[in-house]
Amino acid sequence: MAHELEIVNGDAQMAYVGDVPWHGLGKRVPADLTPDQFMVTAGLDWTVDKENMTTASGVVVPGKQALVRSSDNKVLDVVGTGWNPVQNSEAFEFFNDYVMEGDMEMHTAGSLKGGQMIWALAKTKESFELFNGDVTENYFLFTNPHQFGKSINIRMTPIRVVCNNTLTLSLSQNSDNMVTVNHRKEFDADMVKEQMGIAREKMEQYKSMAEFLGGKRATGENVIQYFNEVFGAPAKEKVDNVIPFTSRNAKLAMEQLETQPGANFAEGSWWQAFNAVTYMTDHLQGREGDSRLVSAWYGRNRKVKLNALDKALEYAEAA
Repeated sequence: MAHELEIVNGDAQMAYVGDVPWHGLGKRVPADLTPDQFMVTAGLDWTVDKENMTTASGVVVPGKQALVRSSDNKVLDVVGTGWNPVQNSEAFEFFNDYVMEGDMEMHTAGSLKGGQMIWALAKTKESFELFNGDVTENYFLFTNPHQFGKSINIRMTPIRVVCNNTLTLSLSQNSDNMVTVNHRKEFDADMVKEQMGIAREKMEQYKSMAEFLGGKRATGENVIQYFNEVFGAPAKEKVDNVIPFTSRNAKLAMEQLETQPGANFAEGSWWQAFNAVTYMTDHLQGREGDSRLVSAWYGRNRKVKLNALDKALEYAEAA
């Protein structure tokens, strides 16, 4: 399969506002849908129940239960008895007040990994413009996994419009820009909203950070070492009086420096270098668009971008 979207009866379990995704799948919807309408259109209006597991002889397996989807009785995973599923309706209900008050609008929602990972993305009113046209918009990402070992995850996700790069809002994965809820706890929407209110205030701080990077010059050898450090290890010595690349990815990032969309904004700066990394991880690494998206939001590429921002700030402060 060329993507990680769940397909049920020939239909991709996804709804979106705006441009058609690269794979052409999912249902295009107007921007004024309520969260509940968005959930139904995306094919996510089902529940998850815990059911006892039994042996072939009918004996109940102690300490284990199956997560069963109501729409087709599919077993999504096996969990412990203390694991509390959060229903998709609860995830989408989380957005109701924001949408009704005009603070957000639903943007994308869908099912990945055979129904094990449900996500909803809403666009907020916060945005900022830098360098005469470089616009960054802010989104709210809610991930509801029906999978053992995975926590509910709610976080702010800035996206650079010119290249559709998913940026990273924080230097630390343990920051107040992201809230995680263990499935062994009851989901408290009010508590999460209170914490995410703090995160929304961070956008102004992020703007200042981007302006700082855009105002600091990035020299040739330092940029090479920067990409080396982000994607592996710095070069220990020069070869023929030139700093060598220590990985294929570092070289590929350098190639994107001048060719990435938006390369003309803050040209020659650490903002440009940082965005070469985000463009590469979001659009070039991985074989397919959706697998890159999953990695950018949840996996290795998110960690790469966190490290890239940290390193860019270090180099800019030393410039």
